[in-house]
Amino acid sequence: MERIKLAIKKAKDGEADSKKSDSRLLRGGRAPDPSTAGRKAESGDLGSLQYVQTAVVSLEPEHLDRHRIIAHQKAHPSSWAFDVLRTQVLQKMDENGWRTLAITSPSVESGKTVVAINLAMSIAQQTNRTALLVDFDLRRPSVARYLGLKRPLSLNDYLDGQVGIAEAMVNPGVERLVVLPTNSPVFGASEVLSSDKVGNLISELRERYSDRIVIFDLPPVLAADDVMTVLPRIDCVLMVVASGVSTQNEVEEAMNRLSKADLLGVVLNKDEAPTQNAYY
Repeated sequence: MERIKLAIKKAKDGEADSKKSDSRLLRGGRAPDPSTAGRKAESGDLGSLQYVQTAVVSLEPEHLDRHRIIAHQKAHPSSWAFDVLRTQVLQKMDENGWRTLAITSPSVESGKTVVAINLAMSIAQQTNRTALLVDFDLRRPSVARYLGLKRPLSLNDYLDGQVGIAEAMVNPGVERLVVLPTNSPVFGASEVLSSDKVGNLISELRERYSDRIVIFDLPPVLAADDVMTVLPRIDCVLMVVASGVSTQNEVEEAMNRLSKADLLGVVLNKDEAPTQNAYY
């Protein structure tokens, strides 16, 4: 709770298929099935993964830089912050046997999608983990835009019953990372998120591979009831609070709405206070 109090204080100061999952091959090996995935993860290094049904694309470094997607660059001076966040998140999730994580914020413009993408990339750099990033902000999807993905198929097509889930996924050229984008807003977002189809999808994505951490980029808590609708199906939640953007009242109301969820913590984003990493 101390971290939450500090986040609230900072905000106040700034107020003035499930048909199939993705199929993958270990390089030089055969496709693992769910019963062997756990043993591969426990053995340590997963090595390089080859995706046989999931599309693989290359992203433009300049586009990622413009949108503050930097966790894949180990030489970037800010990437260490996401590595620290990754370690804290994974330790807490491992303690509780959690594998699905929701990322949300009290209100818009808090930077939750940037945090979600960078955290997923950082987790994928752990050679005994894989990461899946799902754009569940169905009213204002933006993961594809931030990454510069221009794919014709997405979660929209899966929800419409046009394609299997593997066809909607994409590997963005980052090893051990898969993205399930949403290309356009979904009508009746709250009702869709509460549907059996989405519930089955979440279960399938969680259970398919034991080495996988699934990150769901959710809409802001106060934007609608979407978060409260889907959160009981997700193991835990991380809230992103933007300094000078999220007000004290917004943070407090968001915390009230998340009171029944397993809250990992609060990320203070857009903080202009200088930070030093003197050791490095």
